[in-house]
Amino acid sequence: MDFRQLRTFSCVAELGSLSKASDTLRVAQPALSRQIKLLEHELRTELFTRNGRGMVLTEAGRLLLARTSGIVRQIDQIRDDIQSAKGPPSGQVVLGLVPTVSCVLSARFARRCVEKFPGISLRIVESYSGHIVEWLHRGEMDLAILYGRSADLHLNVQSLGRDNIVAVGPRGCGLARKKSVDIGWLLRQRLVLPSHSHGLRALIEHAAAQRKIKLNVQLEADSFRVLTSLVEEGLGFALLPPSSVHAEVADGRLETAMVSKPMTRELIFASPIDRPASTASLAVTALLREEVAACRKEGVWDIKLS
Repeated sequence: MDFRQLRTFSCVAELGSLSKASDTLRVAQPALSRQIKLLEHELRTELFTRNGRGMVLTEAGRLLLARTSGIVRQIDQIRDDIQSAKGPPSGQVVLGLVPTVSCVLSARFARRCVEKFPGISLRIVESYSGHIVEWLHRGEMDLAILYGRSADLHLNVQSLGRDNIVAVGPRGCGLARKKSVDIGWLLRQRLVLPSHSHGLRALIEHAAAQRKIKLNVQLEADSFRVLTSLVEEGLGFALLPPSSVHAEVADGRLETAMVSKPMTRELIFASPIDRPASTASLAVTALLREEVAACRKEGVWDIKLS
């Protein structure tokens, strides 16, 4: 298969549109369309369904994307590394962050990266740990900060420490006046939680099962921002890392309290184990470590060292 065809296919699949891919790749639409048709002819199957909303992958197209997207990125990185050998780092770096980390790091780290590495195109992807691990394995992501047991991930990992989980409630709920709250009392309150596929939910469910408590969960939210807004509206309590609601607590919109029996999650740096990191990725990783250390020093992020 021709690399240009695969790169075109990957771009169209990601953007869902020939016109958007044309703008990104700076190649005329008819030329991109011919490359897709040649690839379909070689594979003897349709890769896209064309409709009024754009280009939608067929089953064969999804299979091809899963098998080749990492290859396309690696070839692009080889080109970028060769160019970087003559000067400052350049190329694209894809950074994955879980939502509770993203709200602390994304904006301030992006600003530092733009200032220090103008030749690097940084793409920040916010998602939950399970999705991030899958993208790292497929070579679609360069590095990430996520939650998980480092021994179970089959990735290059380094523990950052353990993130505390605290009780979070709306303004006036009384948490701010307490040094800590009893975990049994908290688990019996009306809670706003992420769905069962989320690692934090599993941690909370385990704590409730140990105490034979049936959780009262009427509202679920897999968006961190939706979850905190529901708590602000007084629709329930949540359990979250304190750093993730630092701004809301400072503004008086939310209140927090420690939990009587500490609940923590391991926070780790992760990168693919089966391919070398690009020059740009190594530069971004070093800068990211500096930013995490700065957050700790400023008290913005209270991570307990392992």
